Amino acid sequence: MPTEILMPALSPTMEEGTLAKWHVKEGDKVSSGDIMAEIETDKATMEFEAVDEGVMGKILIAEGTEGVKVNDVIAILLEDGESADDIGDVSSGSSAAEAPSSPEPAPSAAPAAEKPAAAPAAPKKDGERIFATPLARRIAADKGLDLTQISGSGPHGRIVKADVENATATPKAAAPAAKSDAPAAAAGAAMAAGPSTDAVLKTYADRPFEEVKLDGMRKTIAARLTEAKQSVPHFYLRRDIQLDVLMKFRAQLNKQLEPRGVKLSVNDFIIKACALALQQVPDANAVWAGDRTLKFEKSDVAVAVAIEGGLFTPVLKDAEMKSLSALSAEMKDLAARARDRKLAPHEYAGGSFAISNLGMFGIDNFDAIINPPHSAILAVGAGVKKPIVSDDGELTVGTVMSTTLSVDHRVIDGALGANLLNAIKDNLENPMTMLA
Repeated sequence: MPTEILMPALSPTMEEGTLAKWHVKEGDKVSSGDIMAEIETDKATMEFEAVDEGVMGKILIAEGTEGVKVNDVIAILLEDGESADDIGDVSSGSSAAEAPSSPEPAPSAAPAAEKPAAAPAAPKKDGERIFATPLARRIAADKGLDLTQISGSGPHGRIVKADVENATATPKAAAPAAKSDAPAAAAGAAMAAGPSTDAVLKTYADRPFEEVKLDGMRKTIAARLTEAKQSVPHFYLRRDIQLDVLMKFRAQLNKQLEPRGVKLSVNDFIIKACALALQQVPDANAVWAGDRTLKFEKSDVAVAVAIEGGLFTPVLKDAEMKSLSALSAEMKDLAARARDRKLAPHEYAGGSFAISNLGMFGIDNFDAIINPPHSAILAVGAGVKKPIVSDDGELTVGTVMSTTLSVDHRVIDGALGANLLNAIKDNLENPMTMLA
């Protein structure tokens, strides 16, 4: 029986992607492990490997198609001995998102009656999709059968035509009433949307402009950070941190590490300071998980890396255990591969805490938006010369760095957040203690 190839979820947060390129064409033999296609997620372009063997019978999603939903059917794989005639009913039941590879539109004069009926949406049982061919779904709908009560005899338990033709008519259970929170969800979506495209275009109709198409990354950044700002109860804590001792200590270390080709940045010290602070204030090393919090033993610290058109937040795992030179080397590698969009999904997923450093751009201070499910993010400004009062009361000049800790109040209360930021400050102002 023909096998549906579904759009894969290539990262934990992927909901849709772009089918960038096919590496096989119709009629090609496919073996398990062969690279079938390249798929663009919101973060990277990744290769999609075949898990079944057979012959590529039909490609339903053309190269370059954007917005392909996870679990949409993108192609049909035939088993040995099957022909393209065996997939006629399958391909005719494809959804609107499963457009054929041919770019030519259907003739407008074609009678509506000749259009094949679309197959009902794939049902789910206990939240899991029930796999059935489009033809089987249509027959089940016509006969009033509940597919969740039918066992499939096709490959991997897929329900096929014979299964529904031989099944006794069991009325499908009525769909549950819509939840009362649907209007609230709709209102939230409307609030997030802002002015419509038409309204904005009309406003600037008399001004010259260029429309810039949004790629997957920019769409995801816009959606997730809008949601984060609206749904996460942020509060902000600010501290100035004196860097003079750290700068002197860093210069000494770099001189000693020069023969090894290691050069530590201030950002490397900030990563280490935050990782240790999460150990010193363990209740802050947690994330919000809907109806509970998850408290972690290790310090997994994400660091924002600017790339063309967006940003990545690669995660340095077990950062409290690593030396400054190890953190420096790992961060340089992650940043380089982030800019080339070569990071694997597990390298930018997870973590409980993030760092966003705009000091190298000359920014004195700013407030960063938390990237869920993280519970906090440290916004780091530039180190600048300022007049300061020393411990003995004398006025001197020192290098001061402004920091702002954005905190999720559901996880971290004010005093706990203050303790965390104070620990970060103490670590940076006494850098030798980070080597103990």
